Amino acid sequence: MSNFVRLLSVILIIIMVMNNNAYGVVDDYVRHDFPPHFVFGAGSSAYQVEGAVLEEGRTFSIWDTFAHSGYYNGANGDVACDGYHKYKEDIELMADTGLEAYRFSISWSRLIPNGRGSVNLKGLQYYNDFINNLISHGQEYNHILHYIMMIYHRFSKTNMEDGLVEKRKDFVAYADVCFREFGDRVLHWTTFNEANVFTLGGYDGGFSPPGRCSYPFGATNCANGDSTSEPYIVGHHLLLAHASTVRLYRKKYKATQHGFVGINIYAFWYEPNTNTTEDLKATERAHDFYVGWFLNPLVNGDYPEIMKKNAGNRMPNFTKHESERIKGSFDFFGINHYSTLYVKDNPGGLEMEIRDFSADMATTLLFNGTEVNPSQFEVDPLGLQKLLNYLKEKYGNPPIYIHENGQVQPRNGTLIDTPRVEYLHAYIGALLDALRNGSNTMGYFAWSFLDLFELLDGYKTGYGLYYVDLDDNELTRYPKLSAHWYAGFLKGKNMSGIFENVDVKDTFSSMMWATHDLV
Repeated sequence: MSNFVRLLSVILIIIMVMNNNAYGVVDDYVRHDFPPHFVFGAGSSAYQVEGAVLEEGRTFSIWDTFAHSGYYNGANGDVACDGYHKYKEDIELMADTGLEAYRFSISWSRLIPNGRGSVNLKGLQYYNDFINNLISHGQEYNHILHYIMMIYHRFSKTNMEDGLVEKRKDFVAYADVCFREFGDRVLHWTTFNEANVFTLGGYDGGFSPPGRCSYPFGATNCANGDSTSEPYIVGHHLLLAHASTVRLYRKKYKATQHGFVGINIYAFWYEPNTNTTEDLKATERAHDFYVGWFLNPLVNGDYPEIMKKNAGNRMPNFTKHESERIKGSFDFFGINHYSTLYVKDNPGGLEMEIRDFSADMATTLLFNGTEVNPSQFEVDPLGLQKLLNYLKEKYGNPPIYIHENGQVQPRNGTLIDTPRVEYLHAYIGALLDALRNGSNTMGYFAWSFLDLFELLDGYKTGYGLYYVDLDDNELTRYPKLSAHWYAGFLKGKNMSGIFENVDVKDTFSSMMWATHDLV
């Protein structure tokens, strides 16, 4: 890269306008303002980044089946970012960026292709090589067990309960393999990613695998299912599988590996749409349904009372033995947070003859005044600060990792992603405020390291610090402005302020394509 392009890159990073706490959170901060043990990283997941869909023993997962059903209009993860072949190059970029940790997942269908039984030695070698390469670059690493094959799309209504019990056993056996093979180097494990979204998306709305729902709820092309009861049944078994996995680790591996096991949920911050008593109660109900559904059993041993009341006999009950095993079965909680929603009371939901999860919650959720999901998240870092304070007060200040946080933008190849820089700067500032207020948050992972296959819209949008050129046979990675910003922050520079009214000419933008160099 020419000195001229390098100079322009550095100048663009330096040109910052101090905003005097524009979003109500700390604006002027550096990496060393965070506790010494706190880690910053970025993340991905196996299906979204690896590709190599049927190579070296890997079989189809339910994500493959779902994508090939046409949900993404022909897009799928068959190649994705080709991380399976390009992982050494990607780890070099992680080191150049200064990542202190990397959150990734293991593909069950690559490690144990039949879901149970023999281990695929090629898959085992790949993940061993990946982890060893991370270590050789001096990286502290986090590891997440993926959920993609825990529950299969083949279940029918009649055998779902028995099938879920069997898949719980399969999942624990899969986790046992991971602990045994990788636990000497991996210290942080997460059993399920976005357990609440996986359950609702797969068994109520039908917009994620295995795509089950029932009329009048969810997608119009759902293959069978029962939106009124299946989300509660599946969530129940996820909790039981998680608790069994934690018990296995503590009994068999904890004494020698000294690792930690948690679970991840997706968490909005909820604000009442008005200050009426009805909206205030509805907001607390939304928290209980969406977050308390999983966290309350793990902390207190049972579901929130309002959920049991509104769902009635459609919600399974824990036996005393199950409750005792689930309570306390975590070392940390992983939180994926992107935005704030506003809550209106909707009592009509409880008057419906047939109800699903949303009707039981009896709320209307709004994105800044509308029910339409925005193409770009509103920058509301106070939502993250309030969420972390809520978790501290409600659930006894458990250890928290922000596993995902980032800004979505159209995947159009631009490297000047100023809105993403603004978003990251504001939310990391809110995180620092929360820490100073006593939150037990231990780490932050930007989503995502690369622009990859997104599980809601394929390749239409991206969250990445690095752009991946899908039209290039080499799938070349290019650093965005956000990669420069994050690297500068991680390397101890004062990156205070946000970019405003940056006028970047096409010639400059095109020159940026030529460089991988970071601040």
